[in-house]
Amino acid sequence: MSVDDDAVVDQDFQKWHNGGGTFHKSAYIHRTAVIEFGAVVHSQSLLGENVSIGSGVVVGPDVTIGQSTRVGYNVALTNCTIGDSCVIHNGVCIGQDGFGFLVDEQGNMLKKPQHLNVKIGNHVEIGANTCIDRGSWRDTIVGDHTKIDNLVQIGHNVQIGKNCMICGQVGIAGSVTMGDYVTLGGRVAIRDHVCIASRVRLAASSCVTKDINQPGDYGGFPAMPIGKWRRQVAAQRQTFK
Repeated sequence: MSVDDDAVVDQDFQKWHNGGGTFHKSAYIHRTAVIEFGAVVHSQSLLGENVSIGSGVVVGPDVTIGQSTRVGYNVALTNCTIGDSCVIHNGVCIGQDGFGFLVDEQGNMLKKPQHLNVKIGNHVEIGANTCIDRGSWRDTIVGDHTKIDNLVQIGHNVQIGKNCMICGQVGIAGSVTMGDYVTLGGRVAIRDHVCIASRVRLAASSCVTKDINQPGDYGGFPAMPIGKWRRQVAAQRQTFK
């Protein structure tokens, strides 16, 4: 790169007055936003009033962050919109490609296109080191007031309703659809393309292998109504005595 090219780069990215971070001149950033030293906001991104961006954050091109949202350290945001009054904890990655591949006629793995986005609602909290993949055939969506714990994986095309509670180490495979007020205990696993009705609660370490159409409590592998699961566990204990 020539000296002249370096000069152009310096002109495109400038220092933000409130925190010392770096922003692209085409980004729209409300004057009350804080961008801490070491953070970078890329082209055409939009940061609303009272947004706080921690050190080490990368806000990719065309990302929108709503007012009063707080983003912790070392977060990567691409191909996404974040609503108002959200909390994004340290190390979160949102908007990266989902895990989608196909096998060609020669038996080689080919990547499926991942071109869509992630849409995070208002008042959502996302725990540290959680990953939410962008969509391939529909946007990945997290509804308003949903709370997500640390170390959660949400695959591409997943759509999660409002006021859901997702505990640590949950894995949600691609194209899952969840209703409102769903609670997932720690280490719950949900297979791809499953639908879960509103007001379902899943016990920790359950595995959902097929649709759950009725509200209620479920548990086990495969997940079943909680009463049936408890009877199975009790019967197994009696068998091994």
